[in-house]
Amino acid sequence: MSFMRYIALLAFSLSSALAQTGSLAITGSVPAPVTFQLADLASMPRQTITLTEPDGSQDEYEGVPVIELLKKAGVPTGGKLRGKALSTCVLAKALDGYQVVYSLAELDPGLTQGRFIIADKRNGKPLFDYQGPLRIVAGSDKEAARSIRMLKELEIVQLKK
Repeated sequence: MSFMRYIALLAFSLSSALAQTGSLAITGSVPAPVTFQLADLASMPRQTITLTEPDGSQDEYEGVPVIELLKKAGVPTGGKLRGKALSTCVLAKALDGYQVVYSLAELDPGLTQGRFIIADKRNGKPLFDYQGPLRIVAGSDKEAARSIRMLKELEIVQLKK
């Protein structure tokens, strides 16, 4: 077996292992940093979002509303999302280095009509390795550019001191 083929096989095996043992950390400016394992997410209340793909097909994603996970880390939501808290951002980070920023207010269904979930299933099955094991699905976005795949961390950033 060639060295390059061996490296490719090793990288594939590592990505498969990561997909099966994935977790999501909520860090940064939070009262209670927390890490969720896939089993934790599977036992929480779930929602689905259907996205229309560029080819016109539709895929149904299933997962936990982002706001529910942020609540568990003590992030202000609902009626507590006022004043200084409105300058809070959520920096979503992927395993491949991709990053996306959301305002905390846009993630809160009490303030907007946006729908955001941390999906672990697509059409009833676990996400493919290149998408998962976790993905934010931004259901109200017209394009999927902010539906970040291979999600590993949500860092809460307070902009206003």
